[in-house]
Amino acid sequence: MRRLIVLLFAGSFLAGLSACGAKPETDHLKGELRMSMQGSNDDPAIVKRREAYRKYLGEVTGRPVKLYEASDYNGVIQALASGQVDVATLAGGGYANVDAQVGGKVTPILTTRRSDGGTGYYSALIVKADSPFRSIADLKGHSLGYVDFNSTSGYLYPRAKMRATGIDPDTYFAKEAFAGGHTQAVMALANGQFDATFVQVSGGDPAHGFTTGAVYTMARRGLVDIKDFRTIWVVGPVPDTAIVVRTDRPQSQIDIIRGAMAALAYDQPDLWTDIGQPAGSEYTAIGRQHYAEVIALRNEDIAQRRTGSKDVGVPK
Repeated sequence: MRRLIVLLFAGSFLAGLSACGAKPETDHLKGELRMSMQGSNDDPAIVKRREAYRKYLGEVTGRPVKLYEASDYNGVIQALASGQVDVATLAGGGYANVDAQVGGKVTPILTTRRSDGGTGYYSALIVKADSPFRSIADLKGHSLGYVDFNSTSGYLYPRAKMRATGIDPDTYFAKEAFAGGHTQAVMALANGQFDATFVQVSGGDPAHGFTTGAVYTMARRGLVDIKDFRTIWVVGPVPDTAIVVRTDRPQSQIDIIRGAMAALAYDQPDLWTDIGQPAGSEYTAIGRQHYAEVIALRNEDIAQRRTGSKDVGVPK
């Protein structure tokens, strides 16, 4: 049944190629399938998702899947750009980086679509609950933490939205620093290394609040108390993370990967929710245009930084 479901999904893409006059490759692929995912081994949810994807792709393709683990965004980006891996999961900001390096040699093929049709998450500016900060206006002259230069919700998107409201982030704050990841950003804030930080949140909306994201995962693990933090600003939605592939691989391989991952929510619904995907969600087909705004925002941010803005460091 599993292979039938996957073949049906993959077949729909192959049929589309035939309708366009293209000849799909149907010869059986052999050899190792190489995949990369970013995330800390300290986060059990990330570890579980990586292993689930590796095992699932291996089962449905009949090929061994080698997982290249990366502790930061740049590890996945460079693995894709250099052709060391065939497929990866990558957020919009990271894909924009790869796109700038190799263009059409890498493309997004799938992203998560929730039951309400949404395909994004949010960026939340959080502070310690016992701080005096109640709005972004209160943070003028104070310190701000970002997740990573390649993070969409933890850097790129909120910086663009600050500029849109008349705030130049490079002059508005006394200090800016990169934490290196969402979990690290929350811990740095908790330890007083800066006064506020941006993190990804989902499982809700600005009007009703959120239930998932780094700070909520850490709270469930007992690493922090959710009551110790306050959200003072939210921007988004931000285009969700994508499954991306190297386009210089055989088309049949790309179609099988796309079919396998698209079938996952239906083939193994319990596994789908167990790895942290929202109930009722699924993978939906996308292309480069899905991240057109993110690509443009990255280019604008780089241009702004080249005009003489101060460097962003790491927390002390």
